[in-house]
Amino acid sequence: MKYYPPIFNQQQFHCPLCGVYAAQSWANCHYSLSSQRYETKIRISRCSHCDDIAYWYDGRLIVPSSGSVELPNPDMPEDCKVDYLEARDIVNLSPRGAAALLRLCIQKLMINLGQTGKNINNDIGELVKIGLPQLIQKSLDICRVVGNNAVHPGEIDLNDTPETAQTLFSLINLVVQDRITRPKEIEALYSTLPDGARAAINKRDNA
Repeated sequence: MKYYPPIFNQQQFHCPLCGVYAAQSWANCHYSLSSQRYETKIRISRCSHCDDIAYWYDGRLIVPSSGSVELPNPDMPEDCKVDYLEARDIVNLSPRGAAALLRLCIQKLMINLGQTGKNINNDIGELVKIGLPQLIQKSLDICRVVGNNAVHPGEIDLNDTPETAQTLFSLINLVVQDRITRPKEIEALYSTLPDGARAAINKRDNA
């Protein structure tokens, strides 16, 4: 499912609070002082699904601070999800810190995919040998290189380009979708085939 991030004054997007794609209503915030009413740069968006409120200042989402990033794929391993969510919490405050956490998330994901987790570059190479699609290989390498540069600064300055750090979240979810969710869904469908059909398939494949 495509993720539609929260955008100022848009009428529909994935809610930064409940994660559901829903209609949003908007209102301005004011304050009163000495019987005078004053405008502020704060606007609120209310989600039609959860009825909760997000706060925006001068066109930027400020509460929740992690709202511009999609939630982790439900099939993401729990040890990876911890790092993903922590990175999500800080990405707007520290893009470099978030990228470094996402590199750690990839390292743990390598272990969940049957690799050592000691050297991400080597692990990706091993996955390529057993048929890792090029798109997923490129996604992993982007996360690896950008995350490494966040710890050891190179040519990529994430403080100048925070959008790059935000893109890493989508790439990691893409990897989980391809390597974990899709095989899980196919296995679930395959298990619904009649016993006779599965027996015939096994006989064909073992002939």
